Amino acid sequence: MDMVKTAIVYYSSTGTNYQLAQWAAEAAKEAGSEVKVLKAPETAPQAAIDSNEAWRAHVDATKDVPDVTPADLEWADAIIFSVPTRFGNMPGQMKNFLDTTGGSWAQGKLANKAVSAMSSAQNPHGGQEATILSLYTTMYHWGAIVAAPGYTDAVTFGAGGNPYGTSVTVSQDGKMIEDVEAAVKHQAKRTVKVAEALKHLEA
Repeated sequence: MDMVKTAIVYYSSTGTNYQLAQWAAEAAKEAGSEVKVLKAPETAPQAAIDSNEAWRAHVDATKDVPDVTPADLEWADAIIFSVPTRFGNMPGQMKNFLDTTGGSWAQGKLANKAVSAMSSAQNPHGGQEATILSLYTTMYHWGAIVAAPGYTDAVTFGAGGNPYGTSVTVSQDGKMIEDVEAAVKHQAKRTVKVAEALKHLEA
């Protein structure tokens, strides 16, 4: 059977979700998967980006990370999303990208993908769970298989206990409050394993 292919799709303004994506990529590779790390295209005006030093620096630092396309989702067997919360929902940049997947969805090319999601916010009840669930709503329409981490490993509790997907609190200075690296890696490996099982069923 072919190697599982994993697309890790993130949006990050100042770097938190980029770091989560990097940890997920490491773990997916350790699980034997071919991996692409891809970002949602930036849609914010340059004036807004330039007004925030950390945002400008992160955009410049990740300029070589490819923008995700629907073709990348079609390529993947497993898809892991990582986004900050915006009022309990995904950022407009990610929603804008997801709204371009209609053609792939209509052709059934996004069905039976193993998917999971991660999020961040500035306080523990700032919408992380709602943000992840908002992403999963789109996945249900695709016919994808949500591979949420649940409580399948104790690392979930150490990272804050979010069963829908790893989430992290970020301080005003941009530092992660919880230690979520192990939870991210468990979630990524679990998503790859579910994708591998799905490939066996379809083989």
